[in-house]
Amino acid sequence: MTESRPRTYHLLGNLLTFHAFPAETGDRCTIVEIKTAPGAGAPPNHHAGEDESFYVLEGEFEFFLNGETSKVSIGDFVKVPDGAVHAFTCIGQSPGRLLCVNAPGAMHDTFFTEAGEAMPDGTIDIPAPDGPPDIPAIMAVAEKTGMTILAPQGAPA
Repeated sequence: MTESRPRTYHLLGNLLTFHAFPAETGDRCTIVEIKTAPGAGAPPNHHAGEDESFYVLEGEFEFFLNGETSKVSIGDFVKVPDGAVHAFTCIGQSPGRLLCVNAPGAMHDTFFTEAGEAMPDGTIDIPAPDGPPDIPAIMAVAEKTGMTILAPQGAPA
């Protein structure tokens, strides 16, 4: 049985579609499809207590994990060890798609749904930005969930 709440959210150039919320999996995981605009992705972050795995469905991505950067494409799998600093960027000319599984998932459920903007169910196009992201609000949600977002290299302190 699926929950009756929005299943699609927009955050930082990513369209996140929840295929399963934790409550639908016995609080074992979230399953999220992430459609990412070229040049967009997830900033460097880390979190304890949630495993995270990505499977590339479409496109090309650059993943930063454990101090190393690697390029991945369709069919590649990336496992993020608990607590590891990680990030990803869509490096293709068109949007890429990832299947992301977070276990147990509560942290990512809260972060994506509270930091992101709810979109109408069935949304398939990544919305154009309507201004700069509200970084303080995103950071506050991250802190609330136990996620640490790191400033990109070269960013002012």
